[in-house]
Amino acid sequence: MKAVKYLSHRIYTTWCVTWFVLPFVVTYPLQAVLMRKKKWYSQLHNINRFWSSSALRMFLTPLTVEWRMKQDKKQRYIFTPNHSSYLDIPVVLHAIPGFINFVGKSDLCKVPLWGKVYEKLYISVDRKSPISSAKSYIKSSKTLEEGRSLVIFPEGTIPKTAGEQMMAFKDGPFKLAIEKQLPVVPITMPYNQHFLPDLDGKRKCAGTRLKLSYMSLSQQRG
Repeated sequence: MKAVKYLSHRIYTTWCVTWFVLPFVVTYPLQAVLMRKKKWYSQLHNINRFWSSSALRMFLTPLTVEWRMKQDKKQRYIFTPNHSSYLDIPVVLHAIPGFINFVGKSDLCKVPLWGKVYEKLYISVDRKSPISSAKSYIKSSKTLEEGRSLVIFPEGTIPKTAGEQMMAFKDGPFKLAIEKQLPVVPITMPYNQHFLPDLDGKRKCAGTRLKLSYMSLSQQRG
């Protein structure tokens, strides 16, 4: 039984990783074209949303998106998800409408092909560098001024205890919210640690449900 369980897990993990990569590879030629001009970046973002949604559907696991707030299309938000998996960005891309921006670690820019897209479309930061952190803060402020909502993982990285204990939050998203007088929207993704967690290069996928929930802090206080 252990052998059967191991084999089925390996087959499912291979299936998920394949479908995580395949939609991006197929759409990359079009993405390479859209990267050439800034006015096309919103279409490029939509291609990435298509990639994310396609991959999530092919995982053959239910995904529930729970809205506990009424989102105003004209309002900018600062979304603050918990971080437990490489799947977090695709789930957020799938669930949150509009031309949103991300702040992510600079290592994402080193990923073959995807790194070029991320560097053009989103904001990277090396949290070990005060200069890089300051530049990302300025870029984040500018993107909010341009009318894009912002997604920042307040933990800054995937904790080694993902799914068990969260790390201390960085203050960047909350400083921006105060400075710009914008609502902070906490996002919880309680099951993502079962899909593509940060396990020192190992890939793990488990057949479990996925869920994303979000609510504005102002509504929580009310």
